[in-house]
Amino acid sequence: MPKIPFWAQILGGLVLGVLLGWLARSQQIDWLVTTLEQVGGVFIGLLKLAVAPLVFFAILVSITNLRKVNNAARLASRTLLWFMITSLIAVAIGLVIGLVTNPGAGTGLTPDDGDKPSTTGSWIDFLTGIIPTDVITPFTELNVLQIVFMAAVAGIAALQLGEKAQPILALSESVLSLLQKALWWVIRLAPIGTVGLIGSAIATYGWDLIGKYATFTADIYIGCAIVLFGVYPLLLSTVAKLNPVQFFKGAWPAIQLAFVSRSSVGTMPVTQKVTERLGVPKEYTSFAVPFGATTKMDGCAAIYPAIAAIFVAQIFDIQLGLTDYLLIAFVSVVGSAATAGLTGATVMLTLTLSTLGLPMEGVGLLLAIDPILDMIRTATNVAGQALVPVLVSARENILDRTAYDNATSFELDAKEAPAAA
Repeated sequence: MPKIPFWAQILGGLVLGVLLGWLARSQQIDWLVTTLEQVGGVFIGLLKLAVAPLVFFAILVSITNLRKVNNAARLASRTLLWFMITSLIAVAIGLVIGLVTNPGAGTGLTPDDGDKPSTTGSWIDFLTGIIPTDVITPFTELNVLQIVFMAAVAGIAALQLGEKAQPILALSESVLSLLQKALWWVIRLAPIGTVGLIGSAIATYGWDLIGKYATFTADIYIGCAIVLFGVYPLLLSTVAKLNPVQFFKGAWPAIQLAFVSRSSVGTMPVTQKVTERLGVPKEYTSFAVPFGATTKMDGCAAIYPAIAAIFVAQIFDIQLGLTDYLLIAFVSVVGSAATAGLTGATVMLTLTLSTLGLPMEGVGLLLAIDPILDMIRTATNVAGQALVPVLVSARENILDRTAYDNATSFELDAKEAPAAA
């Protein structure tokens, strides 16, 4: 039988999920709703299973790999700088779209429709929550920020120890390769997971909910599309002097998987693979991509909180001023690490609302629509996580431009899973 391309499998899963979700909701087929929820839940559960150890060993190995790169400190600082620049551009676009479209107007929603979230984010929680109280809890509770902290400390300590740390580094690289191989098998299940995730969202919320949030939903998708297909190509053509079409040819497998899985960390092995195929040196990729997968969130931490803050302010009839908009930009750049995790941007939104003094009940207004928004947000996140290493490599003259010019999409095959550097 002819092999069906992975992108076609994903598209088929999307269509089938919408049809099954609509059927389950319109005909009130409870067993189908339950089945779709379980299928999507199992897929996300499998991704979550690998996230904690994957983040730890990926960050540890990525830091120690910097010893193999010339001008490592310069590359790291340039990477962070471009993370900040692209986040500022994304949040500015989100603010402009929100101010022009007034997403909270005409929705029929009132403050009474919102509920306070069970968990919220604040600067005190963010700063104190970085350092874990023990080494077990961050892994059992999937506190990615604390896992990143422990991995960074372990990586820096390994660099200081030098040869004495070689056995640990060799073990870490082997474990990382094993985790990436196992996660690659989970990724191959994405078309089935898509059916469950999309079908469950449609069956649970229906089109009426999307209609109520039509302007807000359109704002998020338009904002992400402007960044994804406008800002990123512009940066590639002007800053890096590269053909943007080639970037999307090479990066498309990671972008499409991010759209379906709604997980930057879960997509990380594919993101690393496409970035290498785009000509970025493997040693630098193994640092930049894991770093970006936990801190680089143009969709979740820039566009979304900017538009959401304006939406909530309009629902609660609160006027925002210039200082508030500057605070939104500040939170988007500095607080991006608060979004570190598997899916969703609720913590980042609560951090933004608390900084502005907006009611936390506003988060409850947006939770229902979140799965639909999270698809495009995560796709934008992952595209940015691949973009910045390409920009930095091009600017530092370490990009293999021949590889970039010949980069093409590829099939997600377990045999091609990336190995640790």
